[in-house]
Amino acid sequence: MIPYIKIVRQYERLAVFTLGKFSERSGLKGPGLQILVWPIQTTTKIDLREEVIDIPRQTNITSDNAPLDIDFLVFLRPIEHEAQKVVLEVINYHQAVIGMATTILRAVVGEMTVDEVLSQRERINDELRVKLDEITGRWGIKVTQVEIKEIEPATDIQA
Repeated sequence: MIPYIKIVRQYERLAVFTLGKFSERSGLKGPGLQILVWPIQTTTKIDLREEVIDIPRQTNITSDNAPLDIDFLVFLRPIEHEAQKVVLEVINYHQAVIGMATTILRAVVGEMTVDEVLSQRERINDELRVKLDEITGRWGIKVTQVEIKEIEPATDIQA
């Protein structure tokens, strides 16, 4: 067994696995110098800073059957005291957030008319944030903000 040192920055945490198992005792480490034992302990770094995921443009159908192209941003960050869930509960949280965000957007827009969607951006942003945060909380992720960048009606509606 060989001791080794890892430097953990202020905005990072280390999820420490001893013999492949995460334990609350050895659990999350950082910031600063962390002394570990190789090969018994392995680590995964978790960045606690807020990040932005740009959700690709999606075509959504409103309750009055009008297609709208919508693209938006999701702002999120790992919850510091639950950061291990980012590693333990979901394989790729970026892809999971993109998938959930597009599904929730379709459901929200599907219950609204074109006029409501075009005039109630803030309501859609808030509803998306609340619903996404409820799901991502299980993964140790906090959705801090959702921002619709653009809503484009189909060309036949624009005229």
